[in-house]
Amino acid sequence: MADHYEVLGVDRNASADEIKKAYRRLARELHPDVNPGADASERFKLVTHAYDVLSDPQQRQQFDAGPQAGFGGGGGNFGGFGDIFETFFGGGQQTRGPRSRRERGQDALVRVEVDLDDVIFGTTRDIEVDTAILCETCNGSCCAPGTQPVTCDICHGSGQIQRTVRSLLGNVMTSSPCGTCRGYGTVIPNPCGTCQGQGRVRARRSIPVDIPAGVDTGLRLQLPNQGEVGPAGGQNGDLYLEIKVRHHDVFSRNGDDLLATLEVQMTDAILGTKTTLKTLDGEVSFDIKPGTQSAEVITVKDRGITRLRGNGRGDLKIGIQVATPTKLNHKEQNLMKQFADLRKPAAPTLTHFQQGLFQKLRDRFLNI
Repeated sequence: MADHYEVLGVDRNASADEIKKAYRRLARELHPDVNPGADASERFKLVTHAYDVLSDPQQRQQFDAGPQAGFGGGGGNFGGFGDIFETFFGGGQQTRGPRSRRERGQDALVRVEVDLDDVIFGTTRDIEVDTAILCETCNGSCCAPGTQPVTCDICHGSGQIQRTVRSLLGNVMTSSPCGTCRGYGTVIPNPCGTCQGQGRVRARRSIPVDIPAGVDTGLRLQLPNQGEVGPAGGQNGDLYLEIKVRHHDVFSRNGDDLLATLEVQMTDAILGTKTTLKTLDGEVSFDIKPGTQSAEVITVKDRGITRLRGNGRGDLKIGIQVATPTKLNHKEQNLMKQFADLRKPAAPTLTHFQQGLFQKLRDRFLNI
């Protein structure tokens, strides 16, 4: 019995990696495609058999124990290129079956504009979508009514064409999709005339959509299985709605709060008054206290936007802008002079810097 360690040129304590490296080096040197001599062929068989034994822990243990352990001698049979491929690349090639015509449809994205008042409590919309739907003529089979696919006579239903290619280490079996059936394993001799053998057609359909309260510009809503149907009637993709909230001339938004600016006449700011305003979801009444200054903010609780995730609503915050009259008639001027005489105001003087109205409103709105 040949000493497998000597055949591979390694020490008896060599590791599995050292044995594999030695075998690879000798296999490249002695393979019949590289070295066609008879001696090289015999050595190649010995090298291959030695590696088969020493690479298997159980066989190697039996070989190390000697003939008394029941390990047979002799140069084993050469297993062919498949064994070498498995050694070098970690496993043989796997044969793939035919692929299915049915595939999942693509996702779709639709942009939806909503008004600010729709955002407060949510709304329902009918969304028009131009997408792929199931062909009603063939019901996704891709075949004309009364017909069906037939097995491809080139690949015989496997969807793959196998070819043998010679390489440095021997013959390699390659596999590629069949060009006749495109890897499906079947062909459709009579495609559906409505969908041209696709199993789906383009159409415009209306989808009712519930838009929840609290959505904001840029938010995307996912509607599972509402996208386009896949080829051959495959599973629908998903539909995504990207929200855009339209600009409002009076109200703006800060998180879940609504913001507005209220112009108050100078006399109402001085004496105070009660007012009622029409908001996005009805009227709201509140008091303007005497001596109200510009840039003060009045907060009306729970009259903002319903929170998207959570309970309750935000607030309505109203910034005050005191309007000073610019044109006075003679009587009004006299009254203002009498008022000034009674108040005996101090002369104008420099004081600390004051921000502009809108900057002050912004800071108070945002609690800066």
